[in-house]
Amino acid sequence: MEKKVRVRFAPSPTGGLHLGGVRTALFNYLFAKKHNGTFILRIEDTDQTRFVEGAEEYIASCLDWCGIIADESPVHEGDFGPYRQSERKASYKQYADQLIADGYAYCAFDTPEELDAKRKEIPNFTYGLLTRDGMRNSLTLPEDEVNALLAGNTPHVVRIKMPENETVSFTDLIRGHVSFDTNLVDDKVLLKADGMPTYHLAVVADDRAMEISHVFRGEEWLPSAPIHILLWRYLGWGDEMPQWVHLPLILKPDGNGKLSKRDGDRLGFPVYAQNWVDPKTGDLTKGFRELGFMPEAFVNLLAMLGWNDGTDQEIFSMTELIEKFSIERISKAGAKFDFEKAKWYNHEWIKHSNARELLDFVKQAFVEQGITLNDDVYLEKVIDLIKDRCNLLSDFVPQSQYFFLAPGEYDLDAVKPKWTKEKATFFEAYALEVVDEATGAELEEKFKLLAAAHNFKPGELMLPFRIMLVGGKFGPGVFDIAVALGADETVKRIHNAIAAFN
Repeated sequence: MEKKVRVRFAPSPTGGLHLGGVRTALFNYLFAKKHNGTFILRIEDTDQTRFVEGAEEYIASCLDWCGIIADESPVHEGDFGPYRQSERKASYKQYADQLIADGYAYCAFDTPEELDAKRKEIPNFTYGLLTRDGMRNSLTLPEDEVNALLAGNTPHVVRIKMPENETVSFTDLIRGHVSFDTNLVDDKVLLKADGMPTYHLAVVADDRAMEISHVFRGEEWLPSAPIHILLWRYLGWGDEMPQWVHLPLILKPDGNGKLSKRDGDRLGFPVYAQNWVDPKTGDLTKGFRELGFMPEAFVNLLAMLGWNDGTDQEIFSMTELIEKFSIERISKAGAKFDFEKAKWYNHEWIKHSNARELLDFVKQAFVEQGITLNDDVYLEKVIDLIKDRCNLLSDFVPQSQYFFLAPGEYDLDAVKPKWTKEKATFFEAYALEVVDEATGAELEEKFKLLAAAHNFKPGELMLPFRIMLVGGKFGPGVFDIAVALGADETVKRIHNAIAAFN
């Protein structure tokens, strides 16, 4: 019988959620939904020294915003909980003890000072095959001394004993056959002195307990694969081992290395899904959400970083992504992050969304600027007029605020050099022609006829008219703006501008 698809996203609550982490969650989610499986959110909080208050809630909020909803999680528990590793602490020691008893692991009593001394003595020191015999551990100390140290609760860690001269091989569903020489892998810590497991032991124990069928994780975890595969075998679970999927890295824009928060800070774009405020320092790191990205666009652009469906299609809804997603179409090569392309995705989603879908986003963007808008019908008209001009949701404010506030100043440099009394006379006459019942086409026709009557070419008058209504050289069709503003407001702005231009 085919194994039921169960996948997990297992972040550590140590800070902001990098877009690479969200992509890992997304690929897990798409695969699960494609195969009628289960997507699990598991919090890997075994490293209490790096735990950050509020980070778990932040991670959940980011995933909710993206529409990546877990079937099982710390807040939606299923039959395989707890879903925080810290709450599973009691389950790990038995596996460490089993590994020691079977000769696959050992206790290491080296103090931090002894380890520091060894690092100074041996360049690039690693604790493993070539060095373990010179350290204080249960492989080198007499049995009675080891027992005495354990009886006295002497601080110690449990390390895996990597085998000598073996090759660990497995099939990665993206990379194919992968092999590792065990002589080149160090003896990783499995259980820390405080009794908490490290990632290596906890991830294997939890994946087995939660019946995980496929492990999607970043390529940076590939060097850990031989340790995890050996643990699956050493614990007697080799037949239950999940299939491995190591995702390509998200690279810097120049392709030179993995994209980091530092790169975003340096180049002026976010790498976190949402704003993150460090609770210790109060430092704010901006996110895609607050910058003005639609969640659908963010998900779309992440999916295309390292995957495509084999066609030229670039815009996908979540439903389409689920339908078309396949591991076979994930690239082995890293994917360069291009912020201009990211904004293009957002622009396309804004452009093809109707005003009703954008309404709440736009209202929130105005609220963040201290402006509360209550006329939804009017706002929807405005959205339809300007959405093609917006790359970010935050662009709606500068692109449309003149629909709600009359210009406080004008681009006089664009008008004054060619402004004449005759033009002022024309606009005073045109103001009488502006009526509420008129369409944009009718207002334009009247404009052209009156311009001819005053011996002007319409093009000479269009820029002054635009600046009268919006204050500068921007915005959608000027007659559409006039219709949206209404006759009274348009006439009022014409008269105010004439006074400013004269």
